[in-house]
Amino acid sequence: MTSPTTSLSESARGDEIVRKHKEFLWPSVTNYYQRPLVAHHASMQYLWDIEGRKYLDFFGGIVTIGVGHCNPKVTSKIKAQVDKLQHTSTLFPNEAIVNLAEKLAQITPGKLQKTFFTNSGTEANEAAILLARMVSDSYDVVALRHAYAGGSQLAKGVTAQAAWRKGGVITVGVAHAMSAYCYRCPLHLTYPDCGVACAGDVENVIQTATSGRIAAFIAEPIQGVGGFITPPPEYFKIVYRIVKNYGGLFISDEVQTGFGRTGKKWFGIEQWEITPDMITCAKSMGNGVPIGATITTAELADKFQGLNISTFGGNPVTSVAARAVIEVIEEENLRENTYVVGSYFRQRLEELKDKHALIGDVRGMGMMQALELVKDRKTKEPAPEATNQLLERARDNGLLIGKGGLYGNVIRMAPPMNISKSDVDEAVRLLDKSLTEVHL
Repeated sequence: MTSPTTSLSESARGDEIVRKHKEFLWPSVTNYYQRPLVAHHASMQYLWDIEGRKYLDFFGGIVTIGVGHCNPKVTSKIKAQVDKLQHTSTLFPNEAIVNLAEKLAQITPGKLQKTFFTNSGTEANEAAILLARMVSDSYDVVALRHAYAGGSQLAKGVTAQAAWRKGGVITVGVAHAMSAYCYRCPLHLTYPDCGVACAGDVENVIQTATSGRIAAFIAEPIQGVGGFITPPPEYFKIVYRIVKNYGGLFISDEVQTGFGRTGKKWFGIEQWEITPDMITCAKSMGNGVPIGATITTAELADKFQGLNISTFGGNPVTSVAARAVIEVIEEENLRENTYVVGSYFRQRLEELKDKHALIGDVRGMGMMQALELVKDRKTKEPAPEATNQLLERARDNGLLIGKGGLYGNVIRMAPPMNISKSDVDEAVRLLDKSLTEVHL
Protein backbone atom coordinates (compact mmCIF):
# COMPACT_ATOMS: atom_id res chain seq x y z
CA MET A 1 0.00 0.00 0.00
CA THR A 2 1.38 3.41 -1.01
CA SER A 3 1.73 5.89 1.86
CA PRO A 4 0.23 9.40 1.49
CA THR A 5 3.71 10.93 1.29
CA THR A 6 4.91 8.62 -1.48
CA SER A 7 5.42 10.35 -4.79
CA LEU A 8 3.82 8.95 -7.92
CA SER A 9 7.28 8.44 -9.39
CA GLU A 10 8.31 6.12 -6.54
CA SER A 11 5.13 4.08 -6.93
CA ALA A 12 5.61 3.97 -10.68
CA ARG A 13 9.22 2.83 -10.25
CA GLY A 14 8.03 -0.01 -8.07
CA ASP A 15 5.44 -1.06 -10.65
CA GLU A 16 8.09 -0.93 -13.37
CA ILE A 17 10.44 -3.16 -11.38
CA VAL A 18 7.66 -5.70 -10.84
CA ARG A 19 6.83 -5.56 -14.57
CA LYS A 20 10.44 -6.19 -15.55
CA HIS A 21 10.71 -8.98 -13.00
CA LYS A 22 7.83 -10.76 -14.74
CA GLU A 23 9.26 -10.02 -18.19
CA PHE A 24 12.90 -11.03 -17.69
CA LEU A 25 13.03 -13.55 -14.82
CA TRP A 26 11.77 -17.11 -14.86
CA PRO A 27 8.11 -17.17 -13.73
CA SER A 28 9.04 -19.93 -11.27
CA VAL A 29 10.89 -17.24 -9.26
CA THR A 30 7.88 -16.43 -7.12
CA ASN A 31 7.21 -13.31 -5.06
CA TYR A 32 5.21 -12.81 -1.89
CA TYR A 33 2.05 -10.67 -1.87
CA GLN A 34 -0.60 -9.79 -4.43
CA ARG A 35 1.32 -6.59 -5.06
CA PRO A 36 4.97 -7.63 -4.62
CA LEU A 37 7.05 -5.66 -2.15
CA VAL A 38 9.96 -3.96 -3.94
CA ALA A 39 12.77 -3.79 -1.40
CA HIS A 40 14.92 -0.65 -1.45
CA HIS A 41 17.16 -0.57 1.63
CA ALA A 42 17.48 -2.12 5.09
CA SER A 43 19.18 -1.65 8.44
CA MET A 44 19.37 -4.22 11.25
CA GLN A 45 15.80 -5.43 11.99
CA TYR A 46 14.13 -3.03 9.54
CA LEU A 47 13.54 -2.99 5.79
CA TRP A 48 12.13 -0.19 3.62
CA ASP A 49 10.38 -0.62 0.29
CA ILE A 50 10.91 1.60 -2.73
CA GLU A 51 7.93 3.72 -1.68
CA GLY A 52 9.60 4.55 1.63
CA ARG A 53 7.49 2.35 3.87
CA LYS A 54 9.27 0.84 6.89
CA TYR A 55 8.80 -2.78 7.98
CA LEU A 56 9.87 -4.78 11.00
CA ASP A 57 11.49 -7.79 9.34
CA PHE A 58 10.76 -11.05 11.14
CA PHE A 59 11.65 -13.35 8.24
CA GLY A 60 15.10 -12.04 7.31
CA GLY A 61 15.37 -13.11 3.69
CA ILE A 62 14.26 -16.69 4.42
CA VAL A 63 16.05 -17.29 7.73
CA THR A 64 19.25 -15.61 6.54
CA ILE A 65 19.72 -12.24 8.25
CA GLY A 66 21.18 -13.53 11.49
CA VAL A 67 22.89 -10.41 12.84
CA GLY A 68 20.79 -7.68 11.24
CA HIS A 69 20.49 -6.17 7.78
CA CYS A 70 23.65 -4.38 6.62
CA ASN A 71 25.24 -4.76 10.05
CA PRO A 72 28.17 -2.30 9.94
CA LYS A 73 30.41 -4.74 11.83
CA VAL A 74 30.05 -7.08 8.86
CA THR A 75 29.68 -4.71 5.91
CA SER A 76 32.73 -2.64 6.90
CA LYS A 77 34.91 -5.73 6.58
CA ILE A 78 33.26 -6.70 3.30
CA LYS A 79 33.99 -3.23 1.87
CA ALA A 80 37.62 -3.38 2.96
CA GLN A 81 38.09 -6.85 1.45
CA VAL A 82 36.54 -5.83 -1.90
CA ASP A 83 39.25 -3.20 -2.25
CA LYS A 84 41.98 -5.65 -1.22
CA LEU A 85 41.28 -9.01 -2.92
CA GLN A 86 37.95 -9.94 -4.43
CA HIS A 87 38.54 -13.28 -6.14
CA THR A 88 41.14 -16.00 -6.63
CA SER A 89 39.25 -19.35 -6.84
CA THR A 90 40.36 -22.28 -4.69
CA LEU A 91 43.48 -22.70 -6.85
CA PHE A 92 45.22 -20.00 -4.80
CA PRO A 93 45.18 -20.05 -0.98
CA ASN A 94 44.42 -16.76 0.71
CA GLU A 95 44.22 -15.49 4.26
CA ALA A 96 40.44 -15.04 4.30
CA ILE A 97 39.53 -18.63 3.42
CA VAL A 98 41.94 -20.23 5.91
CA ASN A 99 40.90 -17.85 8.69
CA LEU A 100 37.27 -18.81 8.20
CA ALA A 101 38.02 -22.54 7.95
CA GLU A 102 40.07 -22.34 11.16
CA LYS A 103 37.25 -20.54 12.95
CA LEU A 104 34.70 -23.11 11.80
CA ALA A 105 36.90 -25.89 13.16
CA GLN A 106 36.78 -24.14 16.54
CA ILE A 107 33.00 -23.80 16.76
CA THR A 108 31.84 -27.10 15.26
CA PRO A 109 31.19 -30.07 17.56
CA GLY A 110 33.41 -33.12 17.88
CA LYS A 111 36.15 -33.65 15.31
CA LEU A 112 34.53 -31.70 12.47
CA GLN A 113 37.67 -29.90 11.33
CA LYS A 114 37.73 -29.88 7.53
CA THR A 115 35.59 -27.59 5.35
CA PHE A 116 34.67 -27.48 1.67
CA PHE A 117 33.19 -24.11 0.72
CA THR A 118 30.34 -23.64 -1.74
CA ASN A 119 27.93 -20.88 -2.78
CA SER A 120 24.69 -22.16 -1.26
CA GLY A 121 23.00 -24.70 0.93
CA THR A 122 22.00 -26.70 -2.13
CA GLU A 123 25.64 -27.18 -3.11
CA ALA A 124 26.65 -27.91 0.48
CA ASN A 125 24.12 -30.74 0.64
CA GLU A 126 25.24 -32.05 -2.75
CA ALA A 127 28.85 -32.15 -1.55
CA ALA A 128 27.92 -33.99 1.64
CA ILE A 129 25.97 -36.70 -0.16
CA LEU A 130 28.67 -37.02 -2.82
CA LEU A 131 31.33 -37.61 -0.18
CA ALA A 132 29.12 -40.04 1.75
CA ARG A 133 28.62 -42.14 -1.36
CA MET A 134 32.36 -42.09 -2.07
CA VAL A 135 33.15 -43.28 1.44
CA SER A 136 30.50 -45.99 1.59
CA ASP A 137 30.00 -49.22 -0.31
CA SER A 138 26.33 -48.17 -0.56
CA TYR A 139 24.61 -45.57 -2.75
CA ASP A 140 21.49 -45.37 -0.59
CA VAL A 141 20.55 -42.22 1.31
CA VAL A 142 17.65 -41.86 3.75
CA ALA A 143 15.97 -38.48 4.24
CA LEU A 144 12.77 -37.38 5.95
CA ARG A 145 9.34 -36.52 4.59
CA HIS A 146 8.61 -32.77 4.62
CA ALA A 147 12.33 -32.10 4.10
CA TYR A 148 13.72 -29.38 1.87
CA ALA A 149 17.34 -29.72 0.68
CA GLY A 150 17.62 -27.23 -2.18
CA GLY A 151 16.90 -26.64 -5.85
CA SER A 152 19.29 -28.93 -7.77
CA GLN A 153 18.19 -32.29 -9.12
CA LEU A 154 19.75 -34.28 -6.29
CA ALA A 155 18.54 -31.81 -3.66
CA LYS A 156 15.03 -32.03 -5.11
CA GLY A 157 15.30 -35.81 -4.79
CA VAL A 158 16.12 -35.44 -1.09
CA THR A 159 13.31 -32.90 -0.69
CA ALA A 160 9.97 -34.44 0.24
CA GLN A 161 7.25 -31.90 -0.59
CA ALA A 162 5.44 -32.20 -3.92
CA ALA A 163 5.54 -28.49 -4.78
CA TRP A 164 9.37 -28.50 -4.67
CA ARG A 165 9.90 -31.82 -6.49
CA LYS A 166 8.36 -31.18 -9.90
CA GLY A 167 10.19 -31.55 -13.20
CA GLY A 168 12.21 -34.70 -13.81
CA VAL A 169 13.48 -35.34 -10.31
CA ILE A 170 15.64 -38.46 -10.10
CA THR A 171 15.08 -40.27 -6.81
CA VAL A 172 17.26 -43.34 -7.38
CA GLY A 173 19.12 -44.04 -4.17
CA VAL A 174 17.01 -41.78 -1.96
CA ALA A 175 14.30 -43.06 0.38
CA HIS A 176 12.16 -41.08 2.81
CA ALA A 177 11.16 -41.97 6.35
CA MET A 178 8.44 -40.41 8.47
CA SER A 179 9.07 -36.98 9.88
CA ALA A 180 8.66 -36.32 13.61
CA TYR A 181 5.68 -34.07 12.92
CA CYS A 182 4.03 -34.34 16.32
CA TYR A 183 1.14 -31.97 15.54
CA ARG A 184 0.15 -34.18 12.58
CA CYS A 185 1.61 -37.48 13.69
CA PRO A 186 1.71 -39.85 10.69
CA LEU A 187 1.02 -42.73 13.07
CA HIS A 188 -1.89 -40.92 14.75
CA LEU A 189 -0.20 -41.18 18.14
CA THR A 190 0.43 -38.61 20.87
CA TYR A 191 3.77 -37.65 22.37
CA PRO A 192 5.15 -38.78 24.81
CA ASP A 193 2.94 -41.88 25.05
CA CYS A 194 3.95 -42.72 21.47
CA GLY A 195 7.45 -43.72 22.54
CA VAL A 196 8.72 -41.68 19.56
CA ALA A 197 7.59 -44.48 17.27
CA CYS A 198 8.25 -42.36 14.17
CA ALA A 199 12.00 -42.72 14.79
CA GLY A 200 11.66 -46.47 14.28
CA ASP A 201 10.40 -45.85 10.76
CA VAL A 202 13.95 -44.92 9.75
CA GLU A 203 14.97 -48.51 10.43
CA ASN A 204 11.91 -49.85 8.62
CA VAL A 205 12.72 -47.75 5.55
CA ILE A 206 16.35 -48.96 5.58
CA GLN A 207 15.17 -52.56 5.77
CA THR A 208 12.53 -52.25 3.03
CA ALA A 209 13.54 -49.42 0.66
CA THR A 210 17.34 -49.71 0.57
CA SER A 211 19.94 -52.46 0.15
CA GLY A 212 20.00 -52.84 3.93
CA ARG A 213 23.11 -50.72 4.23
CA ILE A 214 23.13 -46.96 3.69
CA ALA A 215 25.68 -44.32 2.77
CA ALA A 216 24.01 -41.58 4.82
CA PHE A 217 21.03 -40.20 6.63
CA ILE A 218 20.41 -36.47 6.09
CA ALA A 219 18.01 -34.30 8.07
CA GLU A 220 17.36 -30.74 9.16
CA PRO A 221 17.27 -30.53 12.98
CA ILE A 222 14.21 -28.31 12.48
CA GLN A 223 12.58 -28.66 9.09
CA GLY A 224 12.58 -25.18 7.58
CA VAL A 225 10.39 -25.08 4.48
CA GLY A 226 8.46 -27.96 6.05
CA GLY A 227 7.08 -25.47 8.56
CA PHE A 228 9.63 -25.48 11.40
CA ILE A 229 8.74 -29.06 12.35
CA THR A 230 10.65 -29.66 15.58
CA PRO A 231 11.30 -33.25 16.74
CA PRO A 232 10.96 -34.30 20.39
CA PRO A 233 14.13 -34.51 22.53
CA GLU A 234 14.66 -38.27 22.09
CA TYR A 235 14.16 -38.42 18.34
CA PHE A 236 17.63 -37.87 16.89
CA LYS A 237 19.38 -40.03 19.51
CA ILE A 238 17.22 -42.96 18.45
CA VAL A 239 17.75 -42.23 14.76
CA TYR A 240 21.51 -41.82 15.22
CA ARG A 241 21.81 -45.33 16.70
CA ILE A 242 19.78 -46.78 13.83
CA VAL A 243 21.87 -45.00 11.19
CA LYS A 244 25.10 -46.27 12.73
CA ASN A 245 23.76 -49.82 12.97
CA TYR A 246 23.27 -49.80 9.21
CA GLY A 247 26.64 -48.29 8.31
CA GLY A 248 25.49 -44.76 7.52
CA LEU A 249 26.95 -41.33 8.05
CA PHE A 250 24.79 -38.78 9.84
CA ILE A 251 24.51 -35.49 7.91
CA SER A 252 22.98 -32.54 9.75
CA ASP A 253 21.52 -29.99 7.33
CA GLU A 254 22.14 -26.76 9.26
CA VAL A 255 21.33 -24.38 6.41
CA GLN A 256 18.56 -22.80 8.48
CA THR A 257 19.38 -23.94 12.02
CA GLY A 258 23.10 -23.13 12.05
CA PHE A 259 25.08 -20.26 13.54
CA GLY A 260 23.20 -19.82 16.79
CA ARG A 261 19.71 -19.67 15.31
CA THR A 262 18.27 -22.19 17.82
CA GLY A 263 19.86 -20.53 20.88
CA LYS A 264 22.89 -21.25 23.12
CA LYS A 265 24.46 -23.77 20.71
CA TRP A 266 26.22 -23.00 17.44
CA PHE A 267 24.38 -25.72 15.52
CA GLY A 268 20.86 -27.05 15.82
CA ILE A 269 21.75 -30.72 16.10
CA GLU A 270 23.65 -29.95 19.30
CA GLN A 271 20.27 -29.28 20.94
CA TRP A 272 19.60 -33.01 20.54
CA GLU A 273 23.06 -33.88 21.95
CA ILE A 274 24.24 -35.47 18.71
CA THR A 275 27.60 -35.03 17.00
CA PRO A 276 27.08 -35.65 13.27
CA ASP A 277 29.62 -36.89 10.75
CA MET A 278 28.97 -33.89 8.53
CA ILE A 279 27.37 -30.48 8.87
CA THR A 280 26.10 -28.45 5.94
CA CYS A 281 25.41 -24.75 6.34
CA ALA A 282 24.65 -21.51 4.50
CA LYS A 283 22.09 -18.68 5.01
CA SER A 284 22.87 -17.04 8.40
CA MET A 285 26.49 -18.06 7.93
CA GLY A 286 27.00 -15.05 5.64
CA ASN A 287 24.13 -12.81 6.81
CA GLY A 288 23.01 -12.45 3.20
CA VAL A 289 26.31 -13.00 1.41
CA PRO A 290 26.06 -16.14 -0.80
CA ILE A 291 28.12 -18.81 0.93
CA GLY A 292 27.77 -22.43 1.91
CA ALA A 293 29.97 -25.05 3.55
CA THR A 294 30.25 -28.78 4.12
CA ILE A 295 32.21 -29.55 7.28
CA THR A 296 33.44 -33.01 8.23
CA THR A 297 36.25 -34.90 9.92
CA ALA A 298 39.78 -35.14 8.55
CA GLU A 299 39.32 -38.89 8.14
CA LEU A 300 36.27 -38.49 5.89
CA ALA A 301 37.63 -35.51 3.96
CA ASP A 302 40.72 -37.55 3.08
CA LYS A 303 38.50 -40.08 1.32
CA PHE A 304 37.21 -37.69 -1.33
CA GLN A 305 38.05 -39.28 -4.67
CA GLY A 306 39.65 -37.34 -7.49
CA LEU A 307 40.32 -33.62 -7.72
CA ASN A 308 38.02 -30.89 -6.49
CA ILE A 309 37.88 -27.15 -7.11
CA SER A 310 35.40 -24.35 -6.58
CA THR A 311 35.50 -21.16 -8.61
CA PHE A 312 33.55 -19.12 -6.07
CA GLY A 313 33.45 -21.30 -2.93
CA GLY A 314 35.44 -19.66 -0.16
CA ASN A 315 35.69 -16.42 -2.09
CA PRO A 316 37.77 -13.88 -0.08
CA VAL A 317 34.85 -11.47 0.27
CA THR A 318 32.33 -14.08 1.40
CA SER A 319 34.89 -15.67 3.72
CA VAL A 320 35.57 -12.34 5.43
CA ALA A 321 31.82 -11.77 5.77
CA ALA A 322 31.21 -15.16 7.39
CA ARG A 323 34.13 -14.73 9.78
CA ALA A 324 32.76 -11.31 10.74
CA VAL A 325 29.33 -12.84 11.41
CA ILE A 326 30.85 -15.39 13.79
CA GLU A 327 32.75 -12.60 15.58
CA VAL A 328 29.56 -10.54 16.03
CA ILE A 329 27.75 -13.57 17.46
CA GLU A 330 30.61 -14.12 19.90
CA GLU A 331 31.20 -10.50 20.88
CA GLU A 332 27.52 -9.74 21.45
CA ASN A 333 26.71 -13.11 23.03
CA LEU A 334 23.92 -13.61 20.51
CA ARG A 335 23.49 -17.31 21.15
CA GLU A 336 22.40 -16.45 24.68
CA ASN A 337 20.26 -13.56 23.44
CA THR A 338 18.62 -15.92 20.97
CA TYR A 339 17.76 -18.29 23.79
CA VAL A 340 16.44 -15.60 26.15
CA VAL A 341 14.56 -13.44 23.65
CA GLY A 342 13.51 -16.50 21.65
CA SER A 343 11.95 -18.03 24.77
CA TYR A 344 10.12 -14.77 25.40
CA PHE A 345 8.96 -14.74 21.77
CA ARG A 346 7.61 -18.26 22.18
CA GLN A 347 5.74 -17.23 25.34
CA ARG A 348 4.10 -14.30 23.54
CA LEU A 349 3.11 -16.53 20.62
CA GLU A 350 1.48 -19.00 23.01
CA GLU A 351 -0.55 -16.06 24.33
CA LEU A 352 -1.67 -15.34 20.77
CA LYS A 353 -2.73 -18.96 20.42
CA ASP A 354 -4.92 -18.63 23.51
CA LYS A 355 -6.58 -15.61 21.91
CA HIS A 356 -6.95 -16.71 18.28
CA ALA A 357 -8.63 -20.03 17.38
CA LEU A 358 -6.98 -19.84 13.96
CA ILE A 359 -3.67 -20.88 15.55
CA GLY A 360 -3.54 -24.64 15.94
CA ASP A 361 0.08 -25.08 16.94
CA VAL A 362 3.08 -23.04 18.06
CA ARG A 363 6.52 -24.61 17.60
CA GLY A 364 10.17 -23.97 16.96
CA MET A 365 13.25 -23.03 18.93
CA GLY A 366 15.20 -19.83 19.55
CA MET A 367 14.74 -17.41 16.67
CA MET A 368 12.87 -19.99 14.61
CA GLN A 369 9.21 -19.86 15.63
CA ALA A 370 6.12 -20.95 13.73
CA LEU A 371 2.34 -20.77 13.88
CA GLU A 372 0.33 -23.48 12.13
CA LEU A 373 -3.04 -22.09 11.09
CA VAL A 374 -6.13 -24.31 10.97
CA LYS A 375 -9.80 -23.85 10.21
CA ASP A 376 -10.77 -25.96 13.20
CA ARG A 377 -8.58 -27.10 16.08
CA LYS A 378 -10.40 -30.42 16.45
CA THR A 379 -10.12 -31.49 12.82
CA LYS A 380 -6.82 -29.61 12.24
CA GLU A 381 -7.95 -28.80 8.72
CA PRO A 382 -5.23 -26.57 7.22
CA ALA A 383 -6.06 -22.92 6.55
CA PRO A 384 -3.82 -21.86 3.62
CA GLU A 385 -6.20 -19.09 2.51
CA ALA A 386 -6.11 -17.55 5.98
CA THR A 387 -2.31 -17.87 5.94
CA ASN A 388 -2.12 -15.86 2.73
CA GLN A 389 -4.47 -13.29 4.19
CA LEU A 390 -2.33 -13.00 7.30
CA LEU A 391 0.80 -12.40 5.24
CA GLU A 392 -0.98 -9.59 3.38
CA ARG A 393 -2.44 -8.02 6.50
CA ALA A 394 0.89 -8.22 8.36
CA ARG A 395 2.65 -6.54 5.43
CA ASP A 396 0.05 -3.76 5.40
CA ASN A 397 0.57 -3.32 9.14
CA GLY A 398 4.35 -3.10 8.77
CA LEU A 399 5.51 -6.63 9.66
CA LEU A 400 7.29 -9.09 7.35
CA ILE A 401 6.78 -12.80 8.05
CA GLY A 402 7.13 -15.96 5.98
CA LYS A 403 5.15 -19.08 5.31
CA GLY A 404 5.79 -22.76 4.66
CA GLY A 405 4.53 -26.24 5.38
CA LEU A 406 3.25 -28.94 3.08
CA TYR A 407 -0.19 -27.30 3.06
CA GLY A 408 1.02 -23.71 2.89
CA ASN A 409 -0.57 -23.00 6.26
CA VAL A 410 2.42 -22.33 8.52
CA ILE A 411 3.67 -18.86 9.42
CA ARG A 412 7.46 -18.93 9.74
CA MET A 413 9.33 -16.27 11.69
CA ALA A 414 13.11 -15.96 11.96
CA PRO A 415 14.10 -12.46 13.08
CA PRO A 416 17.74 -11.40 13.52
CA MET A 417 19.36 -12.90 16.59
CA ASN A 418 20.19 -9.47 18.03
CA ILE A 419 16.61 -8.25 18.41
CA SER A 420 15.26 -7.25 21.82
CA LYS A 421 12.13 -8.12 23.78
CA SER A 422 10.66 -4.77 22.71
CA ASP A 423 11.00 -5.88 19.08
CA VAL A 424 9.14 -9.06 19.98
CA ASP A 425 6.40 -7.05 21.69
CA GLU A 426 5.97 -4.91 18.58
CA ALA A 427 5.92 -7.94 16.28
CA VAL A 428 3.32 -9.67 18.46
CA ARG A 429 1.22 -6.50 18.57
CA LEU A 430 1.24 -6.35 14.77
CA LEU A 431 0.53 -10.07 14.50
CA ASP A 432 -2.39 -9.75 16.89
CA LYS A 433 -3.82 -6.86 14.89
CA SER A 434 -3.33 -8.75 11.62
CA LEU A 435 -4.92 -11.96 12.93
CA THR A 436 -7.96 -9.95 13.99
CA GLU A 437 -8.27 -8.69 10.42
CA VAL A 438 -8.24 -12.16 8.82
CA HIS A 439 -11.65 -13.31 7.63
CA LEU A 440 -12.34 -16.99 6.97
